[in-house]
Amino acid sequence: MAMIRAFLQPRSSPSGIYSLRTTSGSSYRVYCHMAEISECGKGAWTLVLKVDGEKDTFHYNSSYWADKKVFNEDDGLEGMSEKETKLASYWNTPFTKICLGMKDKSDSVKWIVIKHKANSLFELIANGEFIETKVGENQWKSLITDSELQPYCNKEGFNIDGGHQTYLRIGLVANNNNDCKSCNSCIGFGASVRGCNNQLRSIACGNIYDCRQTYRSTPNSGYIYVQ
Repeated sequence: MAMIRAFLQPRSSPSGIYSLRTTSGSSYRVYCHMAEISECGKGAWTLVLKVDGEKDTFHYNSSYWADKKVFNEDDGLEGMSEKETKLASYWNTPFTKICLGMKDKSDSVKWIVIKHKANSLFELIANGEFIETKVGENQWKSLITDSELQPYCNKEGFNIDGGHQTYLRIGLVANNNNDCKSCNSCIGFGASVRGCNNQLRSIACGNIYDCRQTYRSTPNSGYIYVQ
């Protein structure tokens, strides 16, 4: 059954905790960012996930991508902190836009927006099927200061298979060869990368570049909002 959301307060209300309802009448709590987010647009934005790239909670094979379980709800309801969370909005909230943010060494959050319509983020990710987006390499790289990718492939979207046991839940993978069969670099959320030296690297959020003599991993705090 399709879900709908209904703010209990007008859009001019402050950011904070709100209750949304599904079409079946059940309610769930979310954090709503009511102000504009740079690069994404005007509020209101509903928080779905906060990810700590230093931890393995949201690595590619984490069950949280495929289940309907809340994780650290109280940490999600406090808003833009760096504490990890997964709110019920992950499987309940429909949207037409996704706002992705990463906080890197500059300590500022950089944002990009994906225009995509779905009943929930769970609907896009849980079944493991690839769905293409067309944000572009430069936009993905803009999330992280001094990010690095290989020059070819640039396959982006949800549930990406970059070959050579390289997988990504949301983001972009790249390759040194002019194909997408052995990608060794990526930017995004929920990454597992098999490097040129055949070593498996994982990161919950950030940038991985692992080819020949160069290995670089840049974990970041990540934020996912929908509207």
